Amino acid sequence: MTRPLRPTLPSESASVAGFPIDLSADAPTVARALIGCTVLVDGIGGRIVETEAYDRDDPASHTFGGPSGRNAAMFGPPGHAYIYRSYGLHWCFNIVCREDGHGAGVLIRALEPTEGIETMRARRGMTNDRLLCAGPGRLTQALAISQGHYGLSVFAPPFALIAPSGPVDVIAGPRIGISKAIDLPWRFGERGSPYVSKPFKPATLIEPAA
Repeated sequence: MTRPLRPTLPSESASVAGFPIDLSADAPTVARALIGCTVLVDGIGGRIVETEAYDRDDPASHTFGGPSGRNAAMFGPPGHAYIYRSYGLHWCFNIVCREDGHGAGVLIRALEPTEGIETMRARRGMTNDRLLCAGPGRLTQALAISQGHYGLSVFAPPFALIAPSGPVDVIAGPRIGISKAIDLPWRFGERGSPYVSKPFKPATLIEPAA
């Protein structure tokens, strides 16, 4: 049986239209805007402090070669989860952006833990809160994200995505852990946050808080 190129997804997440961030915008814009948002899974999670943007015209993106069974969710409507296993070791969590059929997403690289910290400590086997969600694999372990979350809306249980309560200073720099398009400044983070996976060097302030 031929595997479908796309999972069965709703045409649009019910909350996308009312969410103050336009998830149908280009990936770098969405990646920047997600800094300061809170993401929860079954009520456990924290503030997004680091992201990376990936687009279909980007050779570092999983969608660069077109649709496949693995990347199908990224070609779906914005506001859904694209989950994949990195190097066969850990899960990575992305939020799909751009219009339905485009093929773009934002990798959530790090969170500042705020909700369910004791549960996250138990899942990670550590008490150093700074490292609980400092990296894509760490945060998926802390939030218990796995392939079972593939294609789910980030606006419906078990997920929740909440807009920032105020302005955030956002910095940008090159993405890390990739071998292609390494100079694109598509990694974004909250300036001064100790919860990012790695320091931004060099970093450019692109959105000063009001």
